[in-house]
Amino acid sequence: MYEYISGKIVESSPAHVVLENNGLGYFINISLNTYTAIKEVQETTLVIHENIREDAYTLYGFFDRQERELFQLLISVSGIGANTARMMLSSLPPEELRVAILTENTNQLKGIKGIGLKTAQRVIVDLKDKLGKEQADEKLFAGADNTIRDEALSALVMLGFARAASQKAIDKILSAQPDARVEQVIKQALKMM
Repeated sequence: MYEYISGKIVESSPAHVVLENNGLGYFINISLNTYTAIKEVQETTLVIHENIREDAYTLYGFFDRQERELFQLLISVSGIGANTARMMLSSLPPEELRVAILTENTNQLKGIKGIGLKTAQRVIVDLKDKLGKEQADEKLFAGADNTIRDEALSALVMLGFARAASQKAIDKILSAQPDARVEQVIKQALKMM
């Protein structure tokens, strides 16, 4: 299983990227969200989801782990395949998609190509509890803060702390001190937990 692939971007489009790593070119399917994040760079690292079927071996790449986790949750829903999940992540940013599911916004989900009323309802029923541990009205941080938030969250989870509790602590710290460095956020979160 691949966790991530780093390399030089040889070819890219809104639907795929070819990453060269040690002389091998990896064809990786991506969402529009990931394309937007990497379109200005020449080298990148993508976290990977491997989709292995009897007739195909396909790689899906994501700019961050949160998008991959949401993708994996989406494909766990009956009737949602990898390409439909990618379409959903291309139509809405991951945080908006989470909020749409948590707030049971079927109209927003139905607005995505390939998603009808029944599929939208099934996504909500299957994923609302899984995503419900996070707050639907969670503050959306700016890009720089997202990196700090993600790194701090990853470190706390690796140390064995619960994801939901870690997110609450980090959000509280960053709302009070938006310019805090990752190390400061982790230290303060450890004191709070």
